[in-house]
Amino acid sequence: MLDERSRSLLKTLVEHYIAEGQPVGSRVLSRVSGLDLSPATIRNVMADLEDAGFVASPHTSAGRIPTARGYRLFVDSLLTVQPLEARQLGEMEEALHGLPASQLIANASQMLSSLTHFAGVVVSPRRTQTLIRQIEFLSLSEKRILLILVTTDGDVQNRIVHTDRSYSASELTTAANYLNQHFAGHDFEQIRRRLSHEIQQLRDDIKPLMTLALEAGDAALAENNSPYVISGEKNLLDVDELASNMQRLRKLFDLFEQHSSLMRLLDVSHRADGVQIFIGSESGIAPLDECSVIAAPYSVNGQVVGSLGVIGPTRMAYERVIPIVDITARMLSSALSHPDTL
Repeated sequence: MLDERSRSLLKTLVEHYIAEGQPVGSRVLSRVSGLDLSPATIRNVMADLEDAGFVASPHTSAGRIPTARGYRLFVDSLLTVQPLEARQLGEMEEALHGLPASQLIANASQMLSSLTHFAGVVVSPRRTQTLIRQIEFLSLSEKRILLILVTTDGDVQNRIVHTDRSYSASELTTAANYLNQHFAGHDFEQIRRRLSHEIQQLRDDIKPLMTLALEAGDAALAENNSPYVISGEKNLLDVDELASNMQRLRKLFDLFEQHSSLMRLLDVSHRADGVQIFIGSESGIAPLDECSVIAAPYSVNGQVVGSLGVIGPTRMAYERVIPIVDITARMLSSALSHPDTL
């Protein structure tokens, strides 16, 4: 347990280091802390904080920087969260207004990145099935057809289909009408099972088109079913603490592409209540040892379906990033649950 003087000095040190990015010396703390303490007294307090593992002294400087344990104490009990401005809230609402689910997920990821200047990530909602609302065919050239899929949650997917022969506009309309009349509201597995029984009843000229449509539709939806959407990874190249070690940075980018480890971490947030903060090695993922992850779950009609968050250096403005993550999760939940009312 720290006394009030130690807590106040640690709070000042963390805030100054986050703002300036340089080790903080005793004279600076004496000047900016607002406490009537001599540099010698502050040095003694800093030595005690260092012994307790809350701060560390880089070899190149007499000043001190927070450790992961120091950041943890700061975030848990010393942090003063800054509310977002009304203008910023309005811009966030506008970015998540009146869009299909897939675009909402992408926009939320981009918004997290642009507001924090770090990497924004949104875990895609877990769906047991994707139901088809409408299928259309559009001729592009002699043997190329554009397949347009509209799902019941408003996603639109396009896929170019290459055929063995050309199809007339009337043939394409007939095929689309058949699929829409008989299979709207079904997923592709249901459509495939029913077509396997009904294929003999179809006209020979549209049987191959039906088969191609199923294959292309499955592929289009599978491509759009990435476990998460991440934006702004390149922002981390501008973070001195991370960019100074290219080997560590490469491992971090490899992590973003592997999915599995990061998904396990975000799954913890998926099951949690409210904002979760992982500082340094708390994540249990080696490439994130110099990073912090701030994450929160989001829901659809009260049911948690995914999580979102920001990945950045441990030296981040937690007082800004935490409310950004929290409010983005709330706005995304509202947009997905009530798409016409946000």
